[in-house]
Amino acid sequence: MKVKILMVCLGNICRSPLAEGILQSKLDSDHYQVDSCGTSSYHIGERPDSRSIQVAKKYDINISNQRAAQFKTSDFDTYDLIYAMDNSNYQNITKLARNPEDKKKVSLILDELYPKGSMDVPDPYYGGDQGFEDVFSMLDKASDKIAKKLKTN
Repeated sequence: MKVKILMVCLGNICRSPLAEGILQSKLDSDHYQVDSCGTSSYHIGERPDSRSIQVAKKYDINISNQRAAQFKTSDFDTYDLIYAMDNSNYQNITKLARNPEDKKKVSLILDELYPKGSMDVPDPYYGGDQGFEDVFSMLDKASDKIAKKLKTN
């Protein structure tokens, strides 16, 4: 049975598609499934932001086939681990939790690097290309930790 992991940001076009692609590249797809979505409905069905696609491609990760989806309560049934990109989306996800078990599945992704730091992955949407590069670097480091932890469990 595969371990299923969900990456969540607001619109599912910048941060969470990168997080999905990065973590997917570090795990065996026979044992792990990584997906992403957003807490909003702004971009449902759209491809990731071209700058996210470009920065991922620079590191040999193809996220161009992803399509934005919206987080729904049933995702608690589907996924074993849910990583929020920031505190606002963490709150939006946990508000939908039906019970303590649902809530236990949700973490801030940067807590993997800075436990209990409650740090946000900044939204690079309104920034320049360097913002996407910075976000890629943060998510890459967090994904290294996640992958290592998953492989040792």
